[in-house]
Amino acid sequence: MADPHLLPDPPLQTQTPLLNNASEPKIEENPDPDFDIHLNKILQMLESYLNFMGFGQSSALSLALSWFTFFLIGVALPVAVVEFSGCSGCDKYQVKDFELDIVVSQACLAAASLLCLSHYLRKYGLRKFLFVDRYGGQMARFREQYIQKISECFRLLILWILPCFILKTAREVAHILYVPRESWWLSVATLLALILSWTYVTTIYLSACILFHLVCNLQIIHFDDYGKSFEREYDVIVFIEEHIRLRFHLSKISHRFRIYLVLVFLVVTASQFVTLLQTTGYSGQITLLNSSDFGISSIVQVVGIILCLNAAAKISHRAQGIASLASRWHAVATCSSADASQLRLPNIEGSFRAASTLDALYMNSSGSDLETLDHIMLPTNTQLASYMTSYHKRQALVMYLQTNPGGITIFGWTVDRGLISTIFFIELSLVLFLLGKTIVIASE
Repeated sequence: MADPHLLPDPPLQTQTPLLNNASEPKIEENPDPDFDIHLNKILQMLESYLNFMGFGQSSALSLALSWFTFFLIGVALPVAVVEFSGCSGCDKYQVKDFELDIVVSQACLAAASLLCLSHYLRKYGLRKFLFVDRYGGQMARFREQYIQKISECFRLLILWILPCFILKTAREVAHILYVPRESWWLSVATLLALILSWTYVTTIYLSACILFHLVCNLQIIHFDDYGKSFEREYDVIVFIEEHIRLRFHLSKISHRFRIYLVLVFLVVTASQFVTLLQTTGYSGQITLLNSSDFGISSIVQVVGIILCLNAAAKISHRAQGIASLASRWHAVATCSSADASQLRLPNIEGSFRAASTLDALYMNSSGSDLETLDHIMLPTNTQLASYMTSYHKRQALVMYLQTNPGGITIFGWTVDRGLISTIFFIELSLVLFLLGKTIVIASE
């Protein structure tokens, strides 16, 4: 019997270039017009919202208008209000340095969001940016889930902005009631200006975070479908091609958002340290009125960070879990009765032992005994080759998935629970170090 490890390689037609096959566009068959209309409608709604917030900078006019609006409402208006609405001797109600620091941190976050996302939306368009391209061959299968995820992103935006808006409005109303003003009209104008500016820059920042959250959630749909495909009967080459496509999408998402995520982390960290220095180093009285804006700003910043980290960690762990599903599928397929029935023997060593036993029977048995052995089915070279080829293909797939887990990366660092824990403890160490320095200096 021939050694199965020395069997010839499979035919050349199975060794197709994976990248070429994975990149070929697939044509959808019999698309449902109702779902097409609904999906196009919600995508147009999302695009209109992004254009309204200034992310759609497709022309020179829209680019100039977007940034002019940002500098007018997000920077000039709050700075002018803080500079000209202050009163002497009311530090327990308003501290100008506190207000200016908050305006700067919010404007930096909104500017980073507007700059990074508008560039890629202008370069790729909304559909390709979300990887919801009708020429990718995926819209026909995942239309309903796309619609659900995009609808959820709108609800998530309202869910987080509305409580923060209520807190901000309550703070400004209390500020007007306690701070003496020369005119009620001036107080109302100040209130509206501050709320308008805060809502504008906060919405830009949270919209960018939720858009990243949406991109990751749309890819989770594909990874869930990829994991379920192990329950069906597919060729190994199909799994490899699909995983190459999914990893390519994750690498594109990581490349597009890495600068934005780093900028957000740096700005939020710097803002929190400035807040800590301002509040611990302030010689006056810290009250709820003059420092509550720090709390509201911190809530918004932490919410955006949580949305980004949660989405990135979720898709990273979903991608890393594919190897576990493939290992289970490989183990079940190897130990299944179908493979055992093909060989009629547990393994290759058992087949050789059976063959040697039969050879001894041929040598020591009579002719009548040998006639009964004609009904015993032995595995042929073809059956062994088919079994070993299938086994090695599955083993190659498992090894490929284990060594190529994928996920959202920031300059090579995979965003998962381990990285989040590392960031948390680094931030905590810096905060405790800063608190120790400021408390010691203040006590001295």
